[in-house]
Amino acid sequence: MDRNKYEIIRLGMERTAEALRRNNYYSVCVENKEEALDLIETLLDENSVSSVAVGGSMTLFEAGVLEFLRSGKYDFYDRYMAGLTKEQIGEIHRKAFSCDAYICSTNAVTENGELYNVDGSGNRVAAMIYGPRNVIVVAGYNKIVKDIEQAQARVKSIAAPANAVRLECKTPCAATGRCVDCKSDGRICADYVVMGRQMIKDRIKVILVGEELGY
Repeated sequence: MDRNKYEIIRLGMERTAEALRRNNYYSVCVENKEEALDLIETLLDENSVSSVAVGGSMTLFEAGVLEFLRSGKYDFYDRYMAGLTKEQIGEIHRKAFSCDAYICSTNAVTENGELYNVDGSGNRVAAMIYGPRNVIVVAGYNKIVKDIEQAQARVKSIAAPANAVRLECKTPCAATGRCVDCKSDGRICADYVVMGRQMIKDRIKVILVGEELGY
């Protein structure tokens, strides 16, 4: 990436990270996914993490987090393990609430220091809000928006349609590329959560990455 363009991106990331810190999040900016992965390992070790679960996330795949967690260093509740039944995946989702650390991404991060997420079953947002002692959120700079209104627009125009295509959902957005607030049985937008100032300082750790990652 052109260094001048990256400098503008970096400044926006730093402003957002500072806003997150004012809202009691731990937040750090890194230049690339390799640095993000190194920081994740450091955070897990510093917090004596043994058990880890993850939320559904293309960002984690692209950043190499899944391969890292499968290395055997941690007790990894792997929701993506081949051959799992729907019931077994559901059990892994429930185990996530008692694990030492939960790693996920977010649909949007506002410059006011908020996280905005839309879920289908709600397992990801539920674990982010309550349960695991540590939550690590990895987000590319493409997830940063001005405010909640822009966060909502981002989900409708980018995140939800792209995920609907990825998951082969039979929804209008998968066919047209835009949200029509459908009533489809395949709809993946059910739970809308804004996470603002946190009661437990530094429980949620947000890593902002200077690369485009995920949807």
